[in-house]
Amino acid sequence: MKDLMGLMKQAKDMQAKMETAQAQVADLSVEGRSGGGLVTVTLQGGGNMGGLKIDPKLLSEDDVEIVEDLIVAAYQDAKVKLDQAQADTMKAAMGDIPMPPGMKMPF
Repeated sequence: MKDLMGLMKQAKDMQAKMETAQAQVADLSVEGRSGGGLVTVTLQGGGNMGGLKIDPKLLSEDDVEIVEDLIVAAYQDAKVKLDQAQADTMKAAMGDIPMPPGMKMPF
């Protein structure tokens, strides 16, 4: 019975840590850049774009396709950074709880 109580406590602790980590992940914000910083995209924790900055030097009719490509590249850069920041946050929160091999967080 003692082992069951220990498991229940561990499960409750894990749930609390998971909730905290999920809140931290939701609050993350990262910036991705392309074109040497001429285009900057800000992504929020859920992967939603929170901002877009374009250097005025890029805004001419001849460069529209280049600007579009730079926006996509900046978004991809920000997405990679967001994914890494989320993984790091979850690992930091759950690091001391042993997980079965192959199980990834969040579920």
